[in-house]
Amino acid sequence: MTTIASVSDTLTRDALTVLQPGFTGVTAPDWLLRRLGEGLASVGLFGRNIASPEQLSALTAQLRAERDDVLVAIDEEGGDVTRLEVRTGSSFPGNHALGAVDDTDLTRAVAHELGRRLAECGVNLNWAPSADVNSNPANPVIGVRSFGADPGLVARHTAAYVTGLQSAGVAACTKHFPGHGDTAVDSHHALPRIDVPAEVLSDRELIPFHAAIAAGTKAVMSAHILVPALDPVRPATLSRRILTGLLREELGYDGLIVTDGMEMQAVAATYGIERGSVLAIAAGADAICVGGGLCDDETVRRLRDALITAVRTGELPEERLADAARRVRELAHWTASGERTAERTGEDVGLVAARRALRVTGGDGFSPLAEAPYVAAFTPVANIAVGEETPWGVAAELVRLLPGTETGTFAGEDAGGAALVAAGERRIVAVLRDEHRHPWMAAALDTLLAARPDTVVVEMGVPQSPPRGALHIATHGAAPVCGRAAAEVIAGR
Repeated sequence: MTTIASVSDTLTRDALTVLQPGFTGVTAPDWLLRRLGEGLASVGLFGRNIASPEQLSALTAQLRAERDDVLVAIDEEGGDVTRLEVRTGSSFPGNHALGAVDDTDLTRAVAHELGRRLAECGVNLNWAPSADVNSNPANPVIGVRSFGADPGLVARHTAAYVTGLQSAGVAACTKHFPGHGDTAVDSHHALPRIDVPAEVLSDRELIPFHAAIAAGTKAVMSAHILVPALDPVRPATLSRRILTGLLREELGYDGLIVTDGMEMQAVAATYGIERGSVLAIAAGADAICVGGGLCDDETVRRLRDALITAVRTGELPEERLADAARRVRELAHWTASGERTAERTGEDVGLVAARRALRVTGGDGFSPLAEAPYVAAFTPVANIAVGEETPWGVAAELVRLLPGTETGTFAGEDAGGAALVAAGERRIVAVLRDEHRHPWMAAALDTLLAARPDTVVVEMGVPQSPPRGALHIATHGAAPVCGRAAAEVIAGR
């Protein structure tokens, strides 16, 4: 029996080449290795695939035994979004902390060290950095993943990050084009819409992408967002006006364009993953990211066959698919060329950055805690990009520095009262993220401070509310390394 995939070996290989699928498990399944032999050129890794650096190195070696130039991609932003350290939390603060420091040399050093660790494990494409300007503080999916709200600041740090990461031999994938910062909807769940004039986009959202392109970013990731000023019908990932007209022709970008996860509801709910993938390639994308949720051979087969069918029916020009596959192979060639500087920074640059990012207020007369406190963590639901299992906060570090420290997690209308009861007579350290986005959290903190004005407040999200508490520490991120820096201040170390 002749299948659709056996009609043209070249067409089949090109259709497989443009896919970036995921899988389950900490070793490569047989189906994935077989697809690599058939033409698949990229593999996406997620937290579920990583148990340790040693295991990750073995996994990437397994993939390269089948195809030596395979692109191994990962979503490793540092800070709140980590895959390499998904079980322990990141050793690096995220973009918002780096933006708060505003030292591009430091950002470059952090990105280089993160890239060096990825390269050491065999990863050569990082779906980072986020170049989104945090235009909307209530944004549910970007927040501390952004360097900040000022386009110039975001631009210079995006460029520094790209340069640092790629100096370690890991390709940067700047995201989420044309800018996801002014959204109020998480594109994992629905289609966000940005209703601003084109000139606002040009003067704000696009500035960091200009900088990333000038810095030589090897890849750009599209956003699943509707921007009527640019295309009133299709989201950016599926829009020829945006990917080809704007990114390629106006901005002059000639590298790889990668889609955001194709199974995200912003695209999948309306178009489906097969139709969405065809439209994305036709619009100018070169690689289809899929695998965060759909991560099996059947998904790869469905997308491969959809692309082949679209070519054979004339919906997708064969030359466009071939051009996309060419760009994938060119990036694979660059990563295999060994252009890197792999020296260590010589210091714990992540901790240095986290310490420098702290903003401490209200500390007049504050004496470091000598006795074990009670840590009340007010915990919002994490967005899908961050993940819900990655550790965060200051409790672990305070337990280490002040043995006997106890902690509890609270949420909802009575969170403040419940925390007071649980703390008893102990000094309270209140830990929160993005108080301005959660009215219940602000109310809980008011309850604590009314009863216990000596409460120490640690804000680990985007600091928008006025500092409160006997000591207020803004960390600009929730990674454990940020928690360690805050704990050192609280314990006077």
